[in-house]
Amino acid sequence: MRLGLAQLNPTVGDLAGNRRKILAAYAALVAQGAELVVFPELIVCGYPPRDLLLKRRFVPDVVDSMAEIASAIGDVPAIVGTVTLNTSGQGRAFYNSAAFCHRGHIVTTAHKCLLPTYDVFDEDRYFEPATAPTVVIHEGKKIGITLCEDIWTHPMVSTRRLYHGLDPVAQLAAMKCDLMVNLSASPWHHGKGDVRTKIVTDSARALGCPVAYVNAVGGNDELIFDGRSLVAQSDGSITAGLAAFTEEIRVIDTNIRTVPAPSFQQAELADIYAALVLGLRDYAQKSGFKKALIALSGGIDSALVAVIAAEAFGPQNVIGVSLPSSISSQHSRDDARILADNLGIRFETIAIADAVAATEHSLEPVFKGLARDVTEENIQARTRGVLMMALSNKFGALLLTTGNKSEMAVGYCTLYGDMCGGLAVISDVFKMQVYALSRWINRDREIIPVNTIEKPPSAELRPGQVDQDSLPPYEQLDAILRGYVEEGLSRRDLIAHGFAETVINDIARKVDLNEYKRKQSAPGLKITPLAFGVGRRIPIVQKYVS
Repeated sequence: MRLGLAQLNPTVGDLAGNRRKILAAYAALVAQGAELVVFPELIVCGYPPRDLLLKRRFVPDVVDSMAEIASAIGDVPAIVGTVTLNTSGQGRAFYNSAAFCHRGHIVTTAHKCLLPTYDVFDEDRYFEPATAPTVVIHEGKKIGITLCEDIWTHPMVSTRRLYHGLDPVAQLAAMKCDLMVNLSASPWHHGKGDVRTKIVTDSARALGCPVAYVNAVGGNDELIFDGRSLVAQSDGSITAGLAAFTEEIRVIDTNIRTVPAPSFQQAELADIYAALVLGLRDYAQKSGFKKALIALSGGIDSALVAVIAAEAFGPQNVIGVSLPSSISSQHSRDDARILADNLGIRFETIAIADAVAATEHSLEPVFKGLARDVTEENIQARTRGVLMMALSNKFGALLLTTGNKSEMAVGYCTLYGDMCGGLAVISDVFKMQVYALSRWINRDREIIPVNTIEKPPSAELRPGQVDQDSLPPYEQLDAILRGYVEEGLSRRDLIAHGFAETVINDIARKVDLNEYKRKQSAPGLKITPLAFGVGRRIPIVQKYVS
């Protein structure tokens, strides 16, 4: 069968825009000879719609848009991810569905069986699950329809235990399908691709028929979808693989092996970089921002964000600002300017020494007799925050924060200072990954100044200050944070792994105490299995010590 795979980038809630995109892709794939066109999960409204589903007109409007799409489907059928109403009077009000459309009508509607409610997923809040997948017979062929999580019951996936043994793939295997399609909106994080590919290929083996997996692509809020739609044969071989992190429509003959797109499988650093660029570009474009604004400190974090922004917006739409204080080093100022020149972005310098001094002078009567401490250090960061937000307002530019995951984890950032901004581009990127990405960016030529990469990291809070005055070496810190934050290990577990007890206690305490900061931070692009965001719900006020 000649399958038309429509790997599209929808915008949540843009029903008219998504509809135009769907119909344009359908027409193009039919013109290329497709016999069946398959779209991603919830493509009509975008994924995840979250509490838009609870607005009174939203789902009826989605239903109307789906009907308009169906009316435009001709002799070549299409399977389209959408929301449908549960009219049974029992359970939740909606289904996460796939509409099989043919000759102007919705012939059959399949509903999602397994509703993920973990990490960033909250589908059980909105949808009613089906008890079995749907099979459609078209031109004598039995086509099994599943949606995303319905195939994630593989023994290697721990979340399968959530579904009490329900296994849509096994149910379809008993029905002897000729083809299974899986409509997905599967968010990406590094390391997920291999797991997903194995799930799809093992599903094809279990079913004894080809499986077409069609995934969404694009950024929606903090989530990034990588596409990488694929077709697997009954023997588990991959006969087609679409591009990563970009829209693509392609007709695939299930009987012919094709060459996967070059980015279908690529190195991890290339994946992370492409994901961050796509996430930033879509966050900006879908929100209406055309310019980006970055405070360039001369450090490695702001340098990496500037490179990503220049690629996402175009250099002509990025403004880098140096905000030197009385203790800013000359090499930091020079590194910021060299970076801006290398990227071809606009560069401005706004000195803050006088503003900081004026603020301290205003506080002198209240602070009289008190020693200088972190308060005065934070005045620098907060002065920069005020100035950057003023520039953001004046130029209508999206201010990007530059804190990495290591810093965000331990609170090595200033609330209402360097945390000011609309999007935290690298807040899910550990410090050692920042270094690795920066070296990868420089693989062909020097873009980020070598001095920025090689000098000891410092927030320049006081003369001669470096990060390791307050933190362990980042190699050690990142390893501890992966265990404590991402894997949920206790202090005792980490000590048993060979880390010093005093270091563990200090880092764990900082992570726990700074939950309040992270709750007030800008949304951040998710690239790891567990980011600081909607998928991690630790109470701010709590006293548990592991």
